[in-house]
Amino acid sequence: MNDAGFHVDDAAKILQVLLDKISQKVLLSTIDSAKTVSEICFENRIPASSTYKRIRQLQHVGFIYIEKTNINRNMKKVALYRSRIKSLSLTFDQKGMNLQLVENDR
Repeated sequence: MNDAGFHVDDAAKILQVLLDKISQKVLLSTIDSAKTVSEICFENRIPASSTYKRIRQLQHVGFIYIEKTNINRNMKKVALYRSRIKSLSLTFDQKGMNLQLVENDR
């Protein structure tokens, strides 16, 4: 885990998650505010199954978290997800690869 609280023990897995278009949409959708899976799906026109899969992957690497849980009108718990990443940059040069993450406000 690094100073920002992200799990960085598997760089290949992290890059794979970050390069995935659906993962990118989920992260971008949840930078400014926490959202339900339904809201993320609707905003980005992506299937719920793909969204849930990417959220699990993003949670595994520490890039998204459940900000709060609400109870809907059917008395079911609904999680609101928020990106831990505000921005990131990746550099690759003769010194190696460097991933710079800016943590999102909480």
